[in-house]
Amino acid sequence: MFVTVLLLLVTLCARGGHGEEKVEAQRPGHVSVVIVGGTGDLARKYLWQGFFELYVSQVGSGNTFSFYAGGLSPADQATPVLFEILKEAFCLKHISEERCAVLKEQFLRLAQYRQLKTLEDYQELAKHIEKQLQEEGMAEAGRLFYLSVPAFAYADIADKINNSCRPTSGAWLRVVLEKPFGHDLRSAQVLASQLGNSLKDEEMYRIDHYLGKQVVSKILPFRIENKKFLDPIWNKYHIERVEIVLKETLDVKGRIAFYNQYGVIRDVLQNHMTEVMTLLTMQLPLNLSSSEEVAHNKLQILSSLLPLGKKQAVIGQYQAYQTEVQQELNKTKDHISVTPTFAAVLAHVDEAQYDGVPILLISGKMLDERVGYARILFKNDIFCLQNHNNIHCKPKQIVFYFGHGSLKYPAILVSKNLFKPALMDEWKEVTEHTDVSVLGLPISDYYVQTPTVQREAYAELIAHIFAGRKNSFISTENLLASWGLWTPLLNGLTSSFPRIYPGGLDNEDLLDIRLKGNEISYNSEVVIISPDQMGGTPTNNFQVMQGKFRSADMVSAWAEELVERLAADLQEAAEAAVHEGGVFHLALSGGSTPLALFHRLVLHHFSFPWRNTHVWMVDERCVPLTELESNFHSLHDHLLQHVRIPYYNIHPMPVQLNQRLCVEEDRAALLYEKEISKLVNGSRFHFVLLGVGYDGHTASLFPGTKVDGHEESLVALTESPVKPHQRMSLTFSAINQAHQVSLLVMGKGKHELITQLSRMKDNPNKWPVTGVRPANGRLVWYIDYDALLG
Repeated sequence: MFVTVLLLLVTLCARGGHGEEKVEAQRPGHVSVVIVGGTGDLARKYLWQGFFELYVSQVGSGNTFSFYAGGLSPADQATPVLFEILKEAFCLKHISEERCAVLKEQFLRLAQYRQLKTLEDYQELAKHIEKQLQEEGMAEAGRLFYLSVPAFAYADIADKINNSCRPTSGAWLRVVLEKPFGHDLRSAQVLASQLGNSLKDEEMYRIDHYLGKQVVSKILPFRIENKKFLDPIWNKYHIERVEIVLKETLDVKGRIAFYNQYGVIRDVLQNHMTEVMTLLTMQLPLNLSSSEEVAHNKLQILSSLLPLGKKQAVIGQYQAYQTEVQQELNKTKDHISVTPTFAAVLAHVDEAQYDGVPILLISGKMLDERVGYARILFKNDIFCLQNHNNIHCKPKQIVFYFGHGSLKYPAILVSKNLFKPALMDEWKEVTEHTDVSVLGLPISDYYVQTPTVQREAYAELIAHIFAGRKNSFISTENLLASWGLWTPLLNGLTSSFPRIYPGGLDNEDLLDIRLKGNEISYNSEVVIISPDQMGGTPTNNFQVMQGKFRSADMVSAWAEELVERLAADLQEAAEAAVHEGGVFHLALSGGSTPLALFHRLVLHHFSFPWRNTHVWMVDERCVPLTELESNFHSLHDHLLQHVRIPYYNIHPMPVQLNQRLCVEEDRAALLYEKEISKLVNGSRFHFVLLGVGYDGHTASLFPGTKVDGHEESLVALTESPVKPHQRMSLTFSAINQAHQVSLLVMGKGKHELITQLSRMKDNPNKWPVTGVRPANGRLVWYIDYDALLG
């Protein structure tokens, strides 16, 4: 039987009052905590430690706990990994070693790993929880699911939780979601709608770990506690500017696949820094314990911000980023990414209180130091004629110092020429100072407060989730308002090239900015970077071009824009087919060319009708489907496992029958042809995506292939000049019956091929791609500028 340790009954105290969020009393009982993705990086670094601290804090509260790590791996593989993670948990300083050892042993006994992959797995988890409650005679308090998984999996998991794991008898359900919450306004709306089908808004806790930082969580209490000092000066007549800065010294190696799709604005400005901005500028709530009032006041500020356009932002990219992209994403040296790793954005609030007050949000990688802070710099109307070091002539400022940097610890600093702030609960005043300066002032010129006990952000937020506090989490309405602010700027920057900076101290003044009215610009003139530093010739022309190639339609653009356009066209075709006939049949080719498209579909096209889509293979190597060389293996790894497509809608080619590969007598090609004829109306695929090899082959139809022998067949076994030689492929008969055929050609290496194809007549035996001629469908070439122009 799974062991549950009963905790001794003690009252859980909740602080009330204007300065702290009040916590509603919760009935004690059994709490089941499930971390989906429980052996992943985030869980390893932060989540299990946070839940261990929660467990320790609840000893004696009358609550009992069970902890589950959920994941896709089988239990026998993942259980040892889980317990290696749990053994790293540690106690805070006020707990003795002996007491800590006992608590840790109990915590480990309460934890187990469960495979959570299918609906049946979630149903089994629910049965296990119910059985445990019945056997041990426990009342249930609630169930907490923490989704430490990629965002594309949220809707599916939320659906499984809703259908199988909801508690009964009045117990609560709380589901925690990690950012990113969408990629832009549209994707955020789609995700919110999908989640709203399974969960109530009050059950969702969208976590922004910055709101768990002790300094950030004290911004509103600080403003309330010092209201009598701040009210007269918290306005346009006294505030010179507001700065919210997050600087990092690290690069993004190892995160390129994610970061290249998101960039610095989506990664930190749209979420962390926007939240800090709202806390600094929102109207103070009459009741800080009301999460509804706090969310409403934040929404008011978000709605009052002036629109952000290209003139309100500057972007940069550290010099080594291009090489990192080429290496990690397997791009050629000619590939250019315009993803920003640095951004400075100028915002203004369209309210009388802050009219004309500039709000700067600045963040970047590979800068001179690691530090985060929010500074309110006040105007100084005193002029010191002789003693310029007089405290009254120094900067007047309040600094919410998140940590790191020269100070090393989190703190709130108020310059002594402003006022002495009230000391907040559970904080202490720092009176002994080292020889340190913070933003232009020696530390001795500030009143300094810091938390009595420093706690990690995730531990703070986990405690809030357990207590049902929602002030530190993002509501659906506020999330969409934030994306509504940032999406137009992001769209406007897609054709802007970032300024290249070397990184670290070598940046010097390259990233210094100048404010002029409501516009922002770099202070120095444009920096000229040689083409070899960029991996190509910089250009500001990123427009998509349409034309004709070999008498067929052609779309051309730089690689990223081309893939974006192809993905949009593919979704449009899918939605049209589903609208007309309820199903979309898509045939995909192998090779590396379509991988960028797959990533785009996974990360940006959350509303793609996968449930109504059947995916077929254009061609396959005659190797087991589990091997890396298999086209299906690549398709599964890069696309299928990340989208919500029914397994019975996936149609790999049957290259392995009777424990042997592509043997003519097994009639595997005929088997696949019959499957196509049975499921695809008139054997006409809606969309076929092909690539082109350097020798002009397409699908697995190679130069010299006897196409005459396949005139009536839809599928055939073919021979490749390179290993593995044996292939299975759709024939021209199948391809040319399709409603739309798209040929994707990318990279400078294909320029010579494109040049030759533009001049030659149809000759499928020598140049198989010239045999692609849809009879009653449309052919579109998607060619990037490198392949088209060289």
